[in-house]
Amino acid sequence: MRRHLEATIETFPIAGLFTISRGSKTEAEVITCTIREDGFSGRGECVPYKRYGESLDGVLSDIHSIAEAVDSGLTREELQTRMKPGAARNAVDCALWDLEAKRDGLRVADLIGAASQKPLVTAFTLSLGEPAVMAADARRNAQRPLLKIKLGTEDDESRLRAVREAAPNARIIVDANEGWMEENLSHHMAVAAELNVSLIEQPLPAGKDAALANIRRLVSVCADESVHATKDLESLRDRYDAVNIKLDKTGGLTEALAMKAEAQRLGFLVMLGCMVGSSLAMAPAVLLAQDADYADLDGPLLLAKDRPTGLRYEGSLVYPPDPDLWG
Repeated sequence: MRRHLEATIETFPIAGLFTISRGSKTEAEVITCTIREDGFSGRGECVPYKRYGESLDGVLSDIHSIAEAVDSGLTREELQTRMKPGAARNAVDCALWDLEAKRDGLRVADLIGAASQKPLVTAFTLSLGEPAVMAADARRNAQRPLLKIKLGTEDDESRLRAVREAAPNARIIVDANEGWMEENLSHHMAVAAELNVSLIEQPLPAGKDAALANIRRLVSVCADESVHATKDLESLRDRYDAVNIKLDKTGGLTEALAMKAEAQRLGFLVMLGCMVGSSLAMAPAVLLAQDADYADLDGPLLLAKDRPTGLRYEGSLVYPPDPDLWG
């Protein structure tokens, strides 16, 4: 067995501007990890996230630091204890899954017991903006069955009402990105309930979300920044009804599989989410989302240019990946 790990930074332009409560960006900066072995190659993609203390250079350095061990035959199981959860481990873990499938002539879907693959409805994200701008964006996408709107301002009510008026038939997920406060939580939740919002994602800052246990949650609340790995789940049961599983948080498909199983056992609704990346980053999550309650895997739909062998999207339907892409 001869292995070789490589990791490179790649950039994909975003169609327009992607804005959340923490800022805006015009391109998706990702790291692609490739592991070659005896004529086969597996790939994984991660998106370093500044909110979690990650940077492109730091994540790239973390991946390179494990290269010698991977080249010497490090397994996925061993990787879980050699690297901490996060973007770097995600890229390596997914590359190892892809390599194993290609080397053994199998599909990752078969390996994880998800052989019956089908297209999924994914949420489509509307960036944060002025109410009129968000309404216009919602009107252009009103035919989509599930919209996710970014909020987290001092006047979220007007934005939410504008979007609901522009897309009266769509299911709506609100993502406050930790932008609400305990003082306005009940008000925002009442407005969301009035407008038939399906889910509210991370309304309060991680570590400052105890108030969620002491109010009547009129709309189901989903943890994102508050939950990273399986060990976090038990402590969140009094505050959240759902969890957003992202491979860049869990550190790859291996931990995400365990986390999803435990979340479902504990009675959480499960969302499979993503950072803004290419189809390579979405592919493992599409397989994992087959029996999830929500899929939020629209990263490539937000790009001006995706990978050549990207995922197939038809409207808001996303199809399982072809082997040429991943898995």
